[in-house]
Formats: sequence, structure tokens, C-alpha cells
Amino acid sequence: MSAKRIYLAVGLAAVVVYLGALWNRFAFDDLPIVLWNSFFRTPSAWWRAFASSYWPAELGGGLYRPLPIASYAVDWHVARAAWFHGVNLLWHAGASVAAAVLARRWSGDRAGLAAGVLFAVHPVHVEAVANIVGRAELMAALFAILSVSAALAHDRLGWSILAGALGLLCKENAAVVPALVVWGWLVGLARPSRRRMVLYAASWAAVAAAYVAVRAIVLRPYAGVFNIAAAFVGASPLQIRLTAVATLADFARLLVFPLTLRVDYSPAERTLVTTPLDWRFAAGLACFIVWGGLLWLAWRRGRKVELFGLGWVAIALLPVANLVFPVGVLVAERTLYLPSVGLAVAAGAWLGRLAPRRCAWVVGALAVAGGTRTVLRVPVWRDELTVVLSILEDSPRSFDGPSRMVGIYLNNHQPEKALLAFDAAQRIYNALPWLYMAGADAAFKVGRPRLADSMLAHLEYLCAQCDFYFRFEAAAARARGDSAVADSLLARLPAAAPH
Repeated sequence: MSAKRIYLAVGLAAVVVYLGALWNRFAFDDLPIVLWNSFFRTPSAWWRAFASSYWPAELGGGLYRPLPIASYAVDWHVARAAWFHGVNLLWHAGASVAAAVLARRWSGDRAGLAAGVLFAVHPVHVEAVANIVGRAELMAALFAILSVSAALAHDRLGWSILAGALGLLCKENAAVVPALVVWGWLVGLARPSRRRMVLYAASWAAVAAAYVAVRAIVLRPYAGVFNIAAAFVGASPLQIRLTAVATLADFARLLVFPLTLRVDYSPAERTLVTTPLDWRFAAGLACFIVWGGLLWLAWRRGRKVELFGLGWVAIALLPVANLVFPVGVLVAERTLYLPSVGLAVAAGAWLGRLAPRRCAWVVGALAVAGGTRTVLRVPVWRDELTVVLSILEDSPRSFDGPSRMVGIYLNNHQPEKALLAFDAAQRIYNALPWLYMAGADAAFKVGRPRLADSMLAHLEYLCAQCDFYFRFEAAAARARGDSAVADSLLARLPAAAPH
């Protein structure tokens, strides 16, 4: 099979299993970041993205990912959800082909095809591909793969640094590129001279310094905004690490056997691990030991590509695993997009050593199983309601399902039901500021201002400098025709916040 046919097959597989996403609309973070974002109303948004935060200013700002924002600004001129999703499919196809190129370079045609197809249809990617804002994951992964390939397969310093920098401008997890390249050197996939290594290191340092400086300038107005996973609120550093180790079991299952998928892994679907005697900690530690054993086995047998792929999984997972520092999510399936590249490369190298017929049968079976699960999962991200209903079904213990139903009921002019959903959510987890703002919205709508004021007081207790919640909720109320509610919210802005 020629290289062109391999890459065509991989690209087609990546697109075909996600064709259903073209009927998806906007859901979850698509709404505030894309659909409701006033930033895209101006023609100059595509280049102003490089001086703007990822999250809208009216929501408090935060994060610096200018390339995805610039791409949304271009898509906005088409103004159709199908177009946004179609662009995501192309980015996913590009990342899948890039993974196939990387595997084929070191392990041959069969390995390249196997790695590319397995990556293209892996069900854990659905959140990243079928949800519009998952594009940051797709773009960062593609540029990271290109950067690693340029360094290890071709020793093209300039191209590698450029791709790595573009990856950083897509999402912060592309910062793992230097570690991936160094890991490739250590396992023997490339052996540049010492002088060449110093050039790489100096270039990485220069890019990092420039990125940190620009990011700091852009995000300076939002310096007080800090995001942490709901499960970690009030937790000690030890409890955070114990919980992070426990979630390694979730990561392992999602990468190796992604039959059960969830939109949400927050309290009380997942709770804090407070002692090493918790069985969840033992399960996560066992998964880490198994990974270490596979790493040692690959090293003993001289399987450089499998060794590199297994190491890639860990390196790419580290920034989102809460082991080094806490991040905004405990577990999110979209964050496994880049780590799964390593799994695909390692699996492709192993499958490529099988007899041709056996390899074809195994890859075919995995492609059908994974592709079927992916096709069935894509419609979950059809719109906000389908996503929330999936949370209520798949994660019935989570606060996130009922908390998001508050907004859905408000948009459908059912404030009484919104208050019931608020009560259900806050009984599960009561440290979410925006939940109390939505609850106050509902309370004002049903004519209970004292209840609304108590909710707003709790919001200010949780988030003293979060006046943007007032403005955003007021805009949402006005958009659905509840001007009186909007006026009530704005009248209660904290005294220090300008109207």
C-alpha cells in the first residue's frame, strides 16, 4: 500500500466517523466562547485575537489561545454551526494523518496505517472533535506532532520551533514538545550532536520567554481569575495528589477501553481521595505500575518506538493530570487527545510486527469497534440539552447536570423548575459561584427578591471580585426578554464594580 493511500485511508476514517457532527450545533463552552461572544461581531477580531483572552472579557477573561479564537473569527463570517464542525473534522483528519506519518517513519507502512486509523476512530476523542471549542486540542496536537516530527525525523530546527510555537498559541499543553523531543533523543530515535541539542534548547527557551511575556501582558487585566477543579476546592496539596493518582485509573480505562464515556467527572460523580488507604488510590497506583512495567519491557526488548509512544502518553498527560499543579478539571476526555497520539504510535509499532493478515484482522476489528462507538457518541454533543441529558443519565451523582438544567429551564421560561434544579445542584455541591447567579436569576423571575439576595450574598462570599457574573447573567436575562430581572441584577452589582 502506497504512502498516499495510507494517508488517504486514515484521513477518510477520521472524517467518516464524525460526519454526524455536521448536524451538531453549539453546546457547553461553545455558547459563551463562540456563540454569545460579542468579540466576533467586529471584522478585525481575527487579528485582535492575539491581544485578547480566550474566555470573553464579560466572563472575567482568562487563558491565552489566540489561534483558535482567530479561527472562530474567520468561521463566524460563514455563521453556520455546520461550518464550525466541518473545520474541526479537517483538523482532526490532519492530526490523524500526522500521527500516521510519525508511526510510518519509524515502523513501516502497516504500523503507520494502524496508528493513524486507531487514532482517527478512538472514541475518547469525541468531546474534542464533536464540540466546537475542542478545536484548541486538535490544533495544538497537530502542531505538536509536526514539531516532534520535524525535530526527530528530519532535524529541522526552524520548522520544529515554528510548529511548537504555533501549538503553544493554540493551547498550553503544547509546552510538552521539548520534553517529547528530548525523550526521543533518550530512547535513540535521533542522535543530534551536542551543539545541535544546545541550539534546540536555546530556541525553546527563547520561545518560552516570548510566550510567557506576551501571555502575561494580555492576561494582566484578569490576574485575579484562577480556575481549579471543583473537587479540589478546599483540598490540601496532599489530597489533590492522592486524588490525581486515583484518576490515573480513569485515564487508563479511557485510553485502552473507552466503552463508557462521560461528559462530566465532577462532584459527586468523582470525590476527593483523602487517604492512601482508599481503593481508588490503589487502582490508580496499579495502573501507573502497569505502565512502568510496559515501559521496562519495551526497553529490555529494544522496542524504541513502543518505548517512545508509552513515554509520550505520560509526558503529554502530565500537564493535565493534577500531579504537578491543579488545573481546571479533574478528568476531561478532551485532554486525552494529545496523550493518545503516543498510544497510537506504540500500538501501531506493535501491530506492525504481526503477520500481514493477522495485523489486518486486528486493526480492522479495533477500527470497527472504535468507529462504531464514536459514531454513536457524536450525537450526544448535538446541543446543550442533549449534553445535559447525557450527564443526568451517565453521571447521575454529579452536580453538573442539575446545575446546567437551571439555565435550560430559564431559557424555556420555566423559572419554578429552574429553582428546583438549583436546589438539587447546590445540595450536591455548593461552591460553584455561577450556580448562585443563575439561581438568583430564577428567584427574581418568580418574584422572590429576598431569596435572590441571599443567593447573591453567597456568590460574593465564594467569589469576591466576580462582578462579571452580574453583567453576563443580566445580558442573558435581557436576551430572553426578562428585562426586569436584568435590571434587578445590575442594581445589585457590588459597590466597587462600575455599571
